Amino acid sequence: MTATAAEQDQRGRTVLSGLLTGVGIAAFLDEVVFHQLLQWHHLYDGSTPAAGIVSDGLFHAFGTTALVVGLFLFADVQRRRALVGRRWAGAVVLGWGAFQLYDGLVQHKLLGLHQVRYGVELWPYDLAWNAAAGAGIVVGALLLRRASAPARRASAARRGTGAR
Repeated sequence: MTATAAEQDQRGRTVLSGLLTGVGIAAFLDEVVFHQLLQWHHLYDGSTPAAGIVSDGLFHAFGTTALVVGLFLFADVQRRRALVGRRWAGAVVLGWGAFQLYDGLVQHKLLGLHQVRYGVELWPYDLAWNAAAGAGIVVGALLLRRASAPARRASAARRGTGAR
């Protein structure tokens, strides 16, 4: 593996670590805040309360697994001294936003598994949920792009094409 390929592998591991950590954080916050503390909904609200609790348990297991795997990858990248903090942070924010948008569009609207809250006008909640998700995606993508700029300039300098 060439140095460039090794560097690309480490960049990919950093981004994957951040994405999984962001998904895990989003799932954890959703589960704790909206499912347990506020008790606004369960992952699946189309059946009995017991089924809702079981679905929450499965959701919690998924989120915890994503978080643990993401943090193990983070530790591995850090051990290899290949961590770029801004790249990782951008991927975390992007992962959080992507999960929130998936939840808001697919789980809430397309599949109808649950809504953000019941007994209220939904559109303000949906708008806030999806707008926050979109903001997370944009901020995460911008952070990733800024973190990649030095690598793009170095690559262009090695090719002799100059920085852009």
